Amino acid sequence: MRTYAKPIAAVTGALALASTLTACGGSSAASDEKTVTVYSADGLKGEAGDGWYDKVFKDFEKKTGIKVEYVEGGSGEMVQRALREKSNTQADVIVTLPPFIQQADSKGLLQAYEPQGSDQVSGADKSGDGKWTSVVNNYFGFIHNKKELPAAPKSWEELLDAKYKNKLQYSTPGVAGDGTAVLIKAMHDFGGQEPAMEYLKKLQANNVGPSSSTSKLAPKVDKGELLVANGDVQMNFAQARSMPNLGIWFPAKGAGKPTTFALPYAAGLVDKAPHGENGKKLLDFMLSEQAQREVSAIGGGFPARKDVKPTDANAIELAKILDGVEIFEPDWADIDKNLKTYVDAWKSATGS
Repeated sequence: MRTYAKPIAAVTGALALASTLTACGGSSAASDEKTVTVYSADGLKGEAGDGWYDKVFKDFEKKTGIKVEYVEGGSGEMVQRALREKSNTQADVIVTLPPFIQQADSKGLLQAYEPQGSDQVSGADKSGDGKWTSVVNNYFGFIHNKKELPAAPKSWEELLDAKYKNKLQYSTPGVAGDGTAVLIKAMHDFGGQEPAMEYLKKLQANNVGPSSSTSKLAPKVDKGELLVANGDVQMNFAQARSMPNLGIWFPAKGAGKPTTFALPYAAGLVDKAPHGENGKKLLDFMLSEQAQREVSAIGGGFPARKDVKPTDANAIELAKILDGVEIFEPDWADIDKNLKTYVDAWKSATGS
């Protein structure tokens, strides 16, 4: 999760207006408004207004006259907020990392809509019933301080060394998408829930403690306050423009190959969205060829559309980062079904 969030207070007026219109039965008036509200996991909005969202939202407003009201936080946080507002819907579009987009779907927060261009998104990166589709592809990873720790650790086991005590931190599973990804990768690499929790229990001796925001960890790593933290390729690649000491790496189990998995930003149209037609237009725009070509050049991520193959310098460097890394595909249906069980097991193992 990221620190460059637009303060929720900044959109209070817009949300209050939407609430008033909905509460008064003014849905038709609301649908005519030139606005669309997006609830999103953080990472695509630039710290200095130079991120993919910044460019896409600006271009979208210029083309359509529709202003984007933006609220960001952890993936789980955004789903829970939308769930609390289910009887008085405020958001039109929700963007989260897995497994939270599946969670949003299972809780009835999404309606079916297949944006223009979604036919070029791989089947694994969208739902079969049209409830959500990836708009930016991404991969889970870790970061290290290249100055204090020039050679990145190679394995999970290395992180148990005493030199990492109070110099290691990962974001909270069940709250942060990237934090939840720590559990997913550990369970894959260690071969199941029990051995993964045994490892994370040992790792807790070096862990600084919980963090609801993954993005807040990167500045600490850049300054050397932390040597290692979790993150994701897109976010950390973009942050490295202003944080030169960040290095991206992927832990392996023992002497095995480093592994990772796709952790895309997946978007869906919110059920009973107050500005549903505007939400559809924004989803179409996000998956337009122009916006997809800017994913790597501006956002530091990977296009969701398989027919868009950028050749900019960032795209080339991103490909190198993943060179030699084994990519596995999690069982998202199982994770969605058993997420609470996994998070509870982590809490029990770590005392968090």
